[in-house]
Amino acid sequence: MNILHIDCSPRRESHSRQLSAEIVGKLLTMLPDTTICRRDLGYEPIPHAGADYASALATPASLAAAGRDAAALVLAEQLIQELEESDVVVIGTPMNNFTVPSVLKAWIDQVLRVGRTMKSTPAGKVGMLHDRPVFVGIASGGVFAGDGANQHDFLTPYLSAALGCIGLNTVHYLPLQGTAFIDEARANEVRHSLIAKIEPAMMSLAQGLAQGLV
Repeated sequence: MNILHIDCSPRRESHSRQLSAEIVGKLLTMLPDTTICRRDLGYEPIPHAGADYASALATPASLAAAGRDAAALVLAEQLIQELEESDVVVIGTPMNNFTVPSVLKAWIDQVLRVGRTMKSTPAGKVGMLHDRPVFVGIASGGVFAGDGANQHDFLTPYLSAALGCIGLNTVHYLPLQGTAFIDEARANEVRHSLIAKIEPAMMSLAQGLAQGLV
């Protein structure tokens, strides 16, 4: 199995990093012969789309003229290939001001591309990548879901729409909420309960890979 492991927090001891690490660790206990492709957007953020990239993607004609090997698309190709080679994606991210942090948005802007990872049809965008499980560990200082929710959530619907338009529809969200008000003991307890909830999906993935069905 190949795991693409993405972290987005700039803090070394962040809750989202701990959560994504536990997700990866759990997968490794089920399938120890696993390779991990690490993309740390928190420590090594990728640049936001520049003028050359925007110009290449401006029209179908400009994109065709640029070609897949154009200098402006080199980073995008690398990121897309990392995604294509993965069997599962694990993302650890904070919720920043109701949505994804800008470093994750920069990654999304590179991997969503018409004619490469999605195609445009009269009915809307259709993904060109095969589906694979995506586990998203979210750390939020406030509460955005469930009982006591008191803030907007633009992160999960946006990320579902962005990933879905390239073909990644099996997205599991693990929200660690209220981090501004809980201690480490409580955070550990919540992390373990979140991991337990996705164990059936992990077991199904492991079995499918073992049988060559995924």
